[in-house]
Amino acid sequence: MRIVLASASARRRQVLTDLGLIVEAAPTDAEEKRVEGTVESQVLAIAKAKASAVGSRHPGSIVVVADTMLTDPDDPMQGLGQPSDEAAAVAMLLRLRGRRHRVWSAAGIRVAGTWTFQTASAVVELNGFSDDVLSELVTSGSWRGKAGGYDLEGAMGPHATVVDGAASTVLGLPDSTVSALMALAS
Repeated sequence: MRIVLASASARRRQVLTDLGLIVEAAPTDAEEKRVEGTVESQVLAIAKAKASAVGSRHPGSIVVVADTMLTDPDDPMQGLGQPSDEAAAVAMLLRLRGRRHRVWSAAGIRVAGTWTFQTASAVVELNGFSDDVLSELVTSGSWRGKAGGYDLEGAMGPHATVVDGAASTVLGLPDSTVSALMALAS
């Protein structure tokens, strides 16, 4: 089964490849425009915008779109996306250091021209890593393209624990999406 992943996320692609799926990356050029509402509704709206950007491309293929955002631990209505630069990465990581936060992922799967969408969340706790570790996280560039400025499977791994929910959700694909793709493959 061929899956088109309309995302530039290497982590999402790796999750699907690890499941034995053949994945072609074909990122969309959808603008990730923020909308009003809960973080769950915001991340779902962005996933749907990405689906619209795919349009009718990749006929006959299963297409997957996804997006991930964090809930600001100080404001449950505020989403944290990807930091734009090192200063923003430092600010996000300082806000999250030593605290729990909720990570939301939304994904859509297009099969035979019809989209279905799922959302899921997981709770992650970052330990109180030192300023030296913060500096390493930022200078490594591991924050680039990552919601909240960190990569659970990368440099942040030793400093983060998923305390509720699935790691796949934190990596950008709800568990229900992964299960649906596995069912389609069998």
